[in-house]
Amino acid sequence: MRLLKSASDFTYLTGIPLQAESVRTLHTAAEYRSELLAKIASAKHRIYLCSLYLQDDEAGAEILQALYAAKAARPALDIAVLIDWHRAQRGLIGAGKSGGNAAWYQAISKANHYAVALYGIPVQTRELFGVLHLKGFVIDDEVIYSGASLNNVYLHKQDKYRHDRYLLIHNKALANCMVQFIREHLLSSAAVHRLDVPEIPATRSIRREIKQFREKLKRARYDCHVPDAEISPHQLSVTPLVGVGKNNPLNKVICQLLAASKKQIIICTPYFNFPLAVTREINRALKRGVHISIIVGDKTANDFFIPPEQPFKVIAALPYLYEVNLRRFAKAHQAEIASQQLQLHLWKDADNSFHLKGLWIDQHYALMTGNNLNPRAFRLDLENALLIHDPQLQLLAQRQQELHCIMENTRQVRHYRELEKLADYPDPVRKLLSRLSRTRLDRLAYRVL
Repeated sequence: MRLLKSASDFTYLTGIPLQAESVRTLHTAAEYRSELLAKIASAKHRIYLCSLYLQDDEAGAEILQALYAAKAARPALDIAVLIDWHRAQRGLIGAGKSGGNAAWYQAISKANHYAVALYGIPVQTRELFGVLHLKGFVIDDEVIYSGASLNNVYLHKQDKYRHDRYLLIHNKALANCMVQFIREHLLSSAAVHRLDVPEIPATRSIRREIKQFREKLKRARYDCHVPDAEISPHQLSVTPLVGVGKNNPLNKVICQLLAASKKQIIICTPYFNFPLAVTREINRALKRGVHISIIVGDKTANDFFIPPEQPFKVIAALPYLYEVNLRRFAKAHQAEIASQQLQLHLWKDADNSFHLKGLWIDQHYALMTGNNLNPRAFRLDLENALLIHDPQLQLLAQRQQELHCIMENTRQVRHYRELEKLADYPDPVRKLLSRLSRTRLDRLAYRVL
């Protein structure tokens, strides 16, 4: 697999050939949950699930029970669930101390005859400095890709949902490539341990293995063996990308995509906090005359938002911190906003939340990713993406329909003053952000949250 040589010569990024009829985009979390459960129930050979977490709630139980049922029906089925090591062993933010989801995995395992392996992947020795943010499920030869984790809100099991992107690709070469990466670079590591069994090692006892694991991950790549004879620059294709740490290949491709744009860039991100490299490419694109649309969640649609009438928690300041960033950006680019060259769209749908990420470049490239396009994603977490190249616009109708569904719940910001400022925020938020700004701790927060 070859990456592009330069931003001005983008044809060198090649991948796995696709048939347009093998690609399907879903538009709702409920539809995604139904599809995922149906695929698990009909699996014949393998199920590999990568997610930040599999939560001990109704939706999480539904998924885990489906996996055990599939294993009982077909004992030879190869099942592996990969979740973040640290996230699985703690309770929810703000909740009391607990054994986390791992204790639940062990209880479910003990009650079942057949084993479903759940692996904890420790990307760093501490959760604050890096987690498993790898996305993508492989069920037989189907790749199901979304930024969503596995719990009630991501799967719309109850009243509220967290809106994400949902892509299905039926392609054996892509499925094999993603499974090979998991086996070769993740499951083979001495730092990786099962969470569904008793006697899980303490993190401090495997610190050396974790550090060695992270160093190896920096060199890990998807290795998709596609004969050159099958590759044409004029056909629909998909390239899987992966990266962890500064200047990794995924980061470079994201910046190269932005740099290669000629007419249009569309960006989705739930947390408005671009890395400096992304901000630089956006500014350069605006100077080139490229039209840019940025879709971001309203602060009330952020998954960390807590209504002012509820007890304040420090984590609840994050949505406001991102809005401060967005207002600053909008103020700096008010001229481009006024001319409509730059369009900012805020997503909000009642009390639901927004978790979409990705890029669309000049109609020919679409990046499906769990990468939040923020400094944490660019430096700390293990991230991946699927880059679709569509030179003949075979998937244009699907992309337009997906964007239409996203934009239905947005409003356009036509002036930076439409966004609230620090003085408008609830007192606890205003005081905390003022204190952070005085001590410059807000800069640290932008880097790790």
